Amino acid sequence: MMVVKLLSRVKSVVHTAISLFKSREDLILENLVLRQQVIILKKINPRPKITRFDRVFWTWIRGRWSNWTDFLVIVKPETVVKWHRRGFKLYWTAISKNGKRKGRPRINLEVSKLIKCMSKENINWGAPRIHAELLKLGFGVSERTVSRYLPKREPDKTKIANWKTFLKNHQNEITAMDFFTVPTVNFKQLYGFFIINHNRRKIIHFAVTYNPSSLWVSQQIRNAFPYDTAPKYLIFDRDTIFGKEIIKTLQSFKICPVRTDYKSPWQNGIAERWVGNVRRELLDHVIIFSEKHLVRLLTSYIDYYNRYRCHCALDKDSPKGRFVQLKPDSNSKVKSLCVVGGLHHRYQWKSAA
Repeated sequence: MMVVKLLSRVKSVVHTAISLFKSREDLILENLVLRQQVIILKKINPRPKITRFDRVFWTWIRGRWSNWTDFLVIVKPETVVKWHRRGFKLYWTAISKNGKRKGRPRINLEVSKLIKCMSKENINWGAPRIHAELLKLGFGVSERTVSRYLPKREPDKTKIANWKTFLKNHQNEITAMDFFTVPTVNFKQLYGFFIINHNRRKIIHFAVTYNPSSLWVSQQIRNAFPYDTAPKYLIFDRDTIFGKEIIKTLQSFKICPVRTDYKSPWQNGIAERWVGNVRRELLDHVIIFSEKHLVRLLTSYIDYYNRYRCHCALDKDSPKGRFVQLKPDSNSKVKSLCVVGGLHHRYQWKSAA
């Protein structure tokens, strides 16, 4: 068996060496013959079975060869990106299950019933008040656990209306910040941080890191608002990273911190919508190799987003504003310009030569 493999490798090396001395016409004809045989094989087996090795190979070659999509005919390039995302999920699922039981440990049935009873008997009590009562009764549960076991209530329409009124009346003075995660080719996780303006949907600042912390976020806020450019309000969610250190930094800039309610992403809807945009328009089409790679792509995308991408909420204008370009002369033609590595295009008039 080993002899057969060795002979096969020697044969391939000799064939490669011989091809170097072949004429251009011979190489073209040989390529034509091989392609014709591939077409015949496709007719016999139109849907070939793709192995795990094939998936790993195409995921690897994607970062080594810029023209890989020109020669990929078995599957679509988007499928290769999906393979990487699937591998990322399997990798972290295997790590999380290693030596651990599934899910969180269940709390005592008595505590669960007591939480529901207190919530029913005291309509105005929330998770902090019920948690305090449980601590005084000797039950060692966290406030987050109490929130999870609280029965669902109908949303307060008055509070919803008040929040919408706040956003509408102060949109010129509001900014928002949030995080989003990005898997890398070696299954690590990068964190993207951004600050967005509510009035024009403009991205004011962004940064990328492997290890975010409160001190790191505080420094990003300082970088985002130099001199007297700080807004009046800054909205953020209940992520533990937005702790006391962040509140102190915001107050030093005379910014009023506004934290959203528990499990209420709609209150920070503009930031959440931008995360959806950057995923659909950029991150779902690429595999990230490093922090520098992600920074380069986000820099290109955010420049396109702020300067050229039109929004319905802005009367189909861009965050920085675009002037209407009239046709210079009768011979002018619309020219397409690639942006963000060819994922998007922008258009402008160009006079004929």
